[in-house]
Amino acid sequence: MAEEQGTVVELYIYDLTNGLASLLSPSILGRQIEGVWHTAVVVYQREYFYGGSGITCCAPGSTALGRPLRVERLGETFVPMQVFVEYIQGLGTTTYTPAAYNLLEHNCNHFSEELAQFLCGAHVPKHVASQPDDLLPPATRAALQSMLDNIVPLAGQTQYTQDGVRHNRQDSPDYLTLNTQIEEARVASQQLDRRRSTLAEKLARKERRKDKKRKKHMRENGDAGADEMAEAVEAASAVAHEELSRAGPSSDSLALEADERRQEELRKRNRDPPIVYTDIDGVSEFEKLSKALEGVELTPEERQNLDELQQYLVQGEGSWVLGDDFLAFIGRLLNDGGLKSEARVLVLRCLAAAALRDDVSLLLHQDRRHHALLNYASAVDALPLAEQQALALFMCNLFENISSSEWLLYISEWEHNGQPLSNIRATTKVCVHSTLSQDAELRETGTALMHNIATKERFQVGKALRDLLPKGAKSKVFDEVCVELAMALLQLLQWAPSEEHLFRATKALARFVAHSADVPQLVAMIGPDPQAFRGTSPRVDEQIDLIVKKIK
Repeated sequence: MAEEQGTVVELYIYDLTNGLASLLSPSILGRQIEGVWHTAVVVYQREYFYGGSGITCCAPGSTALGRPLRVERLGETFVPMQVFVEYIQGLGTTTYTPAAYNLLEHNCNHFSEELAQFLCGAHVPKHVASQPDDLLPPATRAALQSMLDNIVPLAGQTQYTQDGVRHNRQDSPDYLTLNTQIEEARVASQQLDRRRSTLAEKLARKERRKDKKRKKHMRENGDAGADEMAEAVEAASAVAHEELSRAGPSSDSLALEADERRQEELRKRNRDPPIVYTDIDGVSEFEKLSKALEGVELTPEERQNLDELQQYLVQGEGSWVLGDDFLAFIGRLLNDGGLKSEARVLVLRCLAAAALRDDVSLLLHQDRRHHALLNYASAVDALPLAEQQALALFMCNLFENISSSEWLLYISEWEHNGQPLSNIRATTKVCVHSTLSQDAELRETGTALMHNIATKERFQVGKALRDLLPKGAKSKVFDEVCVELAMALLQLLQWAPSEEHLFRATKALARFVAHSADVPQLVAMIGPDPQAFRGTSPRVDEQIDLIVKKIK
């Protein structure tokens, strides 16, 4: 199987003093320093950096700083460009706003470190990230701050701010640059649309609450004009809602959004429908969770996080209502030994309901630092059975949307309990453990998860789908994981599973023998012979034919 190729991620390192720091530092500071560093991350043929104007991207090397002093390769990323653009837009409107910039404590190097971690699990060099504060006397700091505030790309600039995405495009940008900017505009438009819609809904709810209070007050005071007053209030509310609706997106934004929807539909049509469990009720699960946490001591911040979850699941607000520390709160609940297991189960079931929403991937990417969700998932075999069931349900439902399912299969590693761990490793462990469980409910969800992983993309269908993958990529399921999952499937077949589970197992196995040269040999050596299940049903026979074709 061809190894999947990612997109190269590079770090551009600039010396803001153009060599003067190295020349003058011995006489001024009494010690030698190489430079005063500014960094930027280059990915998808665009350069991203942070300064007094917020997050900016442009063509690589096109800022007033000229060519970088050094270019270091950080690695490769498998994060889809659409997800990356959404992530950047989120940072530009929350953590890395123009107002949040601080030359020493929250600067371009901190931003580059965060991007490097998100894209490929890499780090900015320590001597750059930890440049001592005392190297920058007050006068020097002021001069550098002014310089950083005015790093303006020569052309093709895009800035991410709380006011949205601003562009200054080149007259003739190359095709990829134009596509990147279209993606950025689309994401900004979608977020603006969601905020406008939310504002209209909030205003309408607020007016309805006021209306009820006015009616109650009028009834209590015997006001004969109550009905007329109520009608006037309703009319005013309708006018306000109409005004907000008129301030909708432009025709260009709608066209971009429609194009993106077509692309997303193309990918959805060219994949096998995932097995997900849509009968879970987020409103009901949240109410149960709130009741389970009534006796738990929560900080004001944690109560705010709980309120954010209520807005997201119950009121239907967008994922933008979830603060930057929301997943830290979820991690705290999942890892609190003093909390009853029932509460942790309800947390996971709330997440399983949230997984069905199309904006859940923005929530998942909050976990890029602490890996709270997947560190917890990696210990699946030590969890109580009810937590295992809820965890598998959550992971299975993440396959409802393409971006969230891709998050489960990222390969960038971090260290957990002294061992390397990655998204795909944690996902694989949950899948194998659940598939081979003696518990019928967990095995049901485990085989569904196995099916979803194996059939993530229908690679034999059409060039258009293959073009969406990085060059050289054949599958999102990697060789070592293929073998591990196939071993679990062969063990499941030994147990004479039901027709539904047999179909899921043979369908997944058919994908694995097609993607890995090792799996056909494994099936032939270990067994059981897939032919032994022939005649169970036509759909199972079809998958057996595909497996046998690869084994011979």
